[in-house]
Parts: sequence; C-alpha cells; structure tokens
Amino acid sequence: MTATRRDFVAATMAGAAIPGAAPLLPTVTFGGQEVTRLILGTNPMFGYSHLTTNLDLAMREWMTHDRRVETVLRAERAGLNTWQLHYHNDTMAMIDALRQRGSKIKLFLLSDFELHKDFSMIPAAAKRGFIGMAHHGNRTDEAFRARQMARVREFVDRVKDTGAMAGVSAHNPDALDFIESAGWPVDYYMTCFYNVSRTVEETRAVLGSEAPLGEAFLEKDPERMTRFVRFTKKPCLAFKVLGAGHRARRKDGVEEAFRYAYSRIKPGDAVIVGMFPRYRDEVAENVETARRVLSA
Repeated sequence: MTATRRDFVAATMAGAAIPGAAPLLPTVTFGGQEVTRLILGTNPMFGYSHLTTNLDLAMREWMTHDRRVETVLRAERAGLNTWQLHYHNDTMAMIDALRQRGSKIKLFLLSDFELHKDFSMIPAAAKRGFIGMAHHGNRTDEAFRARQMARVREFVDRVKDTGAMAGVSAHNPDALDFIESAGWPVDYYMTCFYNVSRTVEETRAVLGSEAPLGEAFLEKDPERMTRFVRFTKKPCLAFKVLGAGHRARRKDGVEEAFRYAYSRIKPGDAVIVGMFPRYRDEVAENVETARRVLSA
C-alpha cells in the first residue's frame, strides 16, 4: 500500500521516524537534535564480531552493501532515528544510498581509516551533517598508554572548528578521566562497557598470573566505566553493553543487559548496539526490549 500524506502526518504525530514506521523510542538531546536512546551500531555490518574469525567472515559474507542499507532502514522503521558509523568509503556510500531511499536517519561518526590518518579530511566529512564526530576508542587507548594524547586533542579541536559536536571514544575509563581532569572542550564521550583494549600485561595485572586468549570481557568492567559515565556532566553514548554478544547467550541476557545499562548511565545518555539480523530479527527484538525497559 502506498503511503499517503495523511499517513505521513499521522506517523509524524505519533513520533515515528518515517511513514509507516513504529513510534520512536524515547529520545535525548544531542547538539540540539533529538536522538533515540537506542542507536544502531556498525561493527556487525563490517565483520567486527569480537568473538571468532569465522563469525567475522560470516558477517562480511552476508552483509553486502544492500543488506547494510536495509539494516539501517529496518532500524528506522522499527523506531530508531540514529546510526553510529565509522568512517570508511563503504559507509559514506551507504549514507548516499540511504538518502536516495528517503532515509532521515541521524548520524554520529567515529574516526577511522583514511580520516583517522589525515585530520585535514575532517571539514569535508563534517559537511555530511554528522551530529558529532568522535576520536576512535582503540586509538585513544593507545595514545593514553603511550602518553601521546596531543593528537587526540588535535582531533577534538579540529572537529570543534567545523561546528559539529566533538567526541572521544575509549574503552579505558582512565583515559577519559585524564581528559576530564584536563578540562578539554569535549562535547560527548563514547564509553565502552568492556575494556577490550588491554594489553596482555594489563590484563594479567587485573587477573593475576594468567590472561585469557584473545580479548578479555571482565565482569567488573561495566561498573568501572559507568562510574565515569555518571561522574561526567557530558552526555555519553555507551557501547558494547551486550559484551559483543556474550551477554546475549541466555534468553533473558539482552533484557538484563539493557536494564543494567539504562539504570547505570545518566537520563540524558544513550546506548549503541550493533545488530546482525541474518539468523533472527535482532533489530525488532532489540528495539522491543529497549522499549519495554525504557517504559518501565
């Protein structure tokens, strides 16, 4: 059935993002714009599972350009109005395809690839209308470890010059504590619930004489990061709240993780979740769970 003008007005009055879409989830204000408290992430679209190489490959094989675009549109129809993406030629092509399809999705950008290597590209990237642009979390953690935070500050200053919100992402709350103490003009933070960027030596310092093979998802990490989230007055976008799927192994794990996340971040903060709707409709399931948790 073709959407009519009446359908469009009714959808807008109900808070829907696009005609025929479900009502929007509750929103918070970022940079004068209302964004839903659940935001679509990007990692599964490009095969960053943080679990196994085979799952990475399965994600990359299935997530063609068209399926990536459809995943964003599906999220928009389900009641989300915001997508957090990393800079890449493919994601820039996705933005163009989405606009051609009539998408009004709002965007947060994470520096990566060419943009992270060459900050002179920031002004051109900003013209795409991102609400905010954040320094990549792994690169922030590395700079903090090496005591070379000047380049992170340079990124913040260059983004501020464009008029976009300047953000910093990190997995290590100590790096964000450093920025807060230094009084940088950061507008928002992207805060990972799990410090997966620890070196083997840093992991051993926490656990003792042994370290796990691969990335360590430690049970106390969300507590450590959310302590910072509640401390800072800056708005935060929390990510990896499901522990790259580890929290979703049990049937009630997703809802439990969402309840924890929303109860431990500030009322003005939001959550980013990557979704891989190949085997089941993770988009609809996650939106329904977030709607239920937030309504409670």
